[in-house]
Amino acid sequence: MDSCVHIYCGEGKGKTTAAVGLAVRAAGCGRKVLITRFLKTDHSGEVVALGLIPGISVTPCEKSFGFFFRMTDEQKKEAAVYYTELLAMTLRKAVDGAFDLLVLDEIMAVMNYGLVREETVRDFITGRPSGLEVVMTGRGPSEELISLADYVSEIQKIKHPYDQGLQAREGIEY
Repeated sequence: MDSCVHIYCGEGKGKTTAAVGLAVRAAGCGRKVLITRFLKTDHSGEVVALGLIPGISVTPCEKSFGFFFRMTDEQKKEAAVYYTELLAMTLRKAVDGAFDLLVLDEIMAVMNYGLVREETVRDFITGRPSGLEVVMTGRGPSEELISLADYVSEIQKIKHPYDQGLQAREGIEY
């Protein structure tokens, strides 16, 4: 087995953090890493830090559509076009740029919302270049994706300050 597929899923905090940790580890060992974030803006502490690490390339998030449940039908259509193009560009870049690790952050959400086709992701995973490790994050991976993965880690929420009304804090949640 030349490379593996990882899924970090569940209701708990830390899915992206786990993926970022693996990306930093890979870059520290001289590997070339590509990270693409879905449904998130670039206004997050890890984006700045990752940009300073040689070997890590973070795809810029050029459009923000807000929370899916607040999007109009027109915004959902626009988001689907944007994220489908972002995914296609990312997959091409992962192959053409000879990356060693690809992180698709929140890919589960855009698939579950119908903004990108899961079939596209499954086809890429099964036909990916030898040696390309793939990490996917987000809630609710399908059984098909779980069966394709080599690692599946579910992060369970036991307690979270948000439940007591504490809003997301810069440098901690973003």
